[in-house]
Amino acid sequence: MTDRITLTGLTVTACHGVLDSEKVEPQPFIADIVLETDLRRAGASDDLNHTVSYAEIAQEAEQILSGPSVDLIETLAERIAAAALTRPTIEAVEVTIHKPQAPAGVPFHDAELGGPSVTVRREQDRQVVIACGANLGDRGATLRAAVRALDATAGLTVVRISPLFETDPVGGPEQPDYLNAVVLARSRLAPHTLLARLHEIESWHGRVREIRWGARTLDLDLIQVGDPWAGTDLTSDTDELTLPHPRAGERAFVLVPWLEVDPAATLRVGRDAESVTELAGMADESGLRPGPAWEVL
Repeated sequence: MTDRITLTGLTVTACHGVLDSEKVEPQPFIADIVLETDLRRAGASDDLNHTVSYAEIAQEAEQILSGPSVDLIETLAERIAAAALTRPTIEAVEVTIHKPQAPAGVPFHDAELGGPSVTVRREQDRQVVIACGANLGDRGATLRAAVRALDATAGLTVVRISPLFETDPVGGPEQPDYLNAVVLARSRLAPHTLLARLHEIESWHGRVREIRWGARTLDLDLIQVGDPWAGTDLTSDTDELTLPHPRAGERAFVLVPWLEVDPAATLRVGRDAESVTELAGMADESGLRPGPAWEVL
């Protein structure tokens, strides 16, 4: 279950409302904010960079509440939720706005928390691209199981699965040929959370990381999170995670299957969003060939 950071009772006196009097006569507005995020890394590392600064969220919410007048508390809730979701580590947010002194024509007995309130819940919804490969054991069965595990992941929905391609191994010791595919999905998960899930699925199938470019029972690579053409893709350059995947733009066994599920795909290369079609045209496809048909997933 997703962890939570809760901010309760943020109170600002401001002028919001439909009535002319509300636009000039200040009244209190109270915000409760619940941030859904994965706190395991922060709990283990004691590093602020691995969590969300609740002080920053509170200050942004205060600025929105004390900002220009709006008619609806729904608008305040939406703006606070949108501001919170600019953080890539926040998977979802719930915002409640209380208006205890709203002129509703009826009495509210709780002077502090009575009156109307509005609650909205909003989730991240990003496109993610995952490359799958296997060259040990029953490759097809392993990839089928991996796709099923991905689709069973809370916060991740598989949208399309490419055909299987067979690929000559590149680099490393002598080893069997690979089966490769690309999965296109939608996800609310933070990139590090999603990466941890990929590693967990790999471990279920006996994946070990002992020899670079060595044979493997299962390889799940997080290629891209978000849409570079729209400028919504996430980037990362840490020892744990590099986004987009640094070698994806050179690998035909990623690019060609990717085009099968998204012919208009783009990949960030440096500062630019590049067409995957053009990148595939420049990649070496000599070791790539159609693989067997998927059995029932």
